[in-house]
Order: sequence, then C-alpha cells, then structure tokens
Amino acid sequence: MPDRFPGYDVLSKRDGQSWNARSRDVIAARLAIGGEPRFFTHAQLRTLRALAVRIVPQPEGRAPIDAAALIDDALVNGEGEGFRDARMPPASEAWRRGLDAFDVEAHDALGKAFADLDGRAQDALIGAMEAGALASGAWLGMPCALFFTSRVLADIVAAYYAHPSAWSAIGFGGPAAPRGYVRMEADRRDGWEAAELKPDDDPAKTIRQNRHVA
Repeated sequence: MPDRFPGYDVLSKRDGQSWNARSRDVIAARLAIGGEPRFFTHAQLRTLRALAVRIVPQPEGRAPIDAAALIDDALVNGEGEGFRDARMPPASEAWRRGLDAFDVEAHDALGKAFADLDGRAQDALIGAMEAGALASGAWLGMPCALFFTSRVLADIVAAYYAHPSAWSAIGFGGPAAPRGYVRMEADRRDGWEAAELKPDDDPAKTIRQNRHVA
C-alpha cells in the first residue's frame, strides 16, 4: 500500500508547540516499551507477536510496532476497560488461557507452534478461531470466537494504533494538548496537520509540506 502521508513523522512534534510536557512524557514511556516479557511467558509472547503480524501488518517504511509488548505492558500494570463480557474471564486470565489454548490447537492440527506455521496456515487457524470452530479442552470453556473478538482483535488493534508509528502512517497528529484543532470542516486541515497525498498531487510537494509539520 502506498504511503498516504509521505515524509510525515508525528514525532517531529515532540519538541514543538503541539505537545505539552505531559504528552511528551506519555509518548516517551510508550516508545520505551519492549524487550523481555513481564506478564506473558516467552512462549505466550511469541504466539501473540505472530498473531499481531497477521492482524495488523507493519506500516511500510516506518518504525516497527510491537503491539504484543504494548499489551504485555498494559496487563502487567493492570490496565483494562472497566467492563467485560460475562462469558469471559478477566483480561489477564483470558489472554494467558487463550494464547496457550491457541498454541495447543496449532500443535494438535499441524504439529507446530503457531509462530512456526507459514502465513497461510496461520490465517486458516485464526479463521477457525473467529468462526468458533476450535474445541480443544485447553480453552477451559472460554469461547474461542469471543476471545478473538474481545481480546485478540480489539486489544491488538488498540495497541497498534496507540503507537506513534501508526499515527504517522495515518496522518494523525497525536495528542491535541495544548494546541488543539481549529479547522474542523471536511477536507480541511490546520497547518500543523499532515498533508495527504492524493492521486493528482505532486509527491515531492507533499513530502516538503510534511517535513515542516511541527
């Protein structure tokens, strides 16, 4: 997929007028997340990373996003939505049980860990989970389809789009404090927002515009 916001890097706003000190601190802490798991086991984190690659492929030409590490960090800090489906255990238990069960399904069906399967086999197994067609006893009664929608899909996508690299790919300016936004009409943008490359636009001009966004 072509880059719709070429030359744009939301982190160029880091030291400008767009973000206040609190915003800078929050983003710096988020960028530092990664490395060894603190909540998951190494095997669970490996499975989650393989899942994340199939759910949200990395943006081309931009810094990689470790959505699995962001989820690991949220869980070790006890972060959650404050609600859950009554058929599901708490997020921490659901993730551990679900990842273990999903890997059991991969071993039972194909003789390998999920992370060691090729992309086509991984997609087929994810499709079976989404369809509710996985029935290993390792799920311990947790509906696999509900695990997919309420945890896998929701948490991976939320973690992915919480990362500045994803913001740059979609032209999002990040926190609006203290500057805020003025031009709220459709197809209008403030001078500190990213310029989108449209079919008839000159790419070089769009890149120049985006390299001066701060």
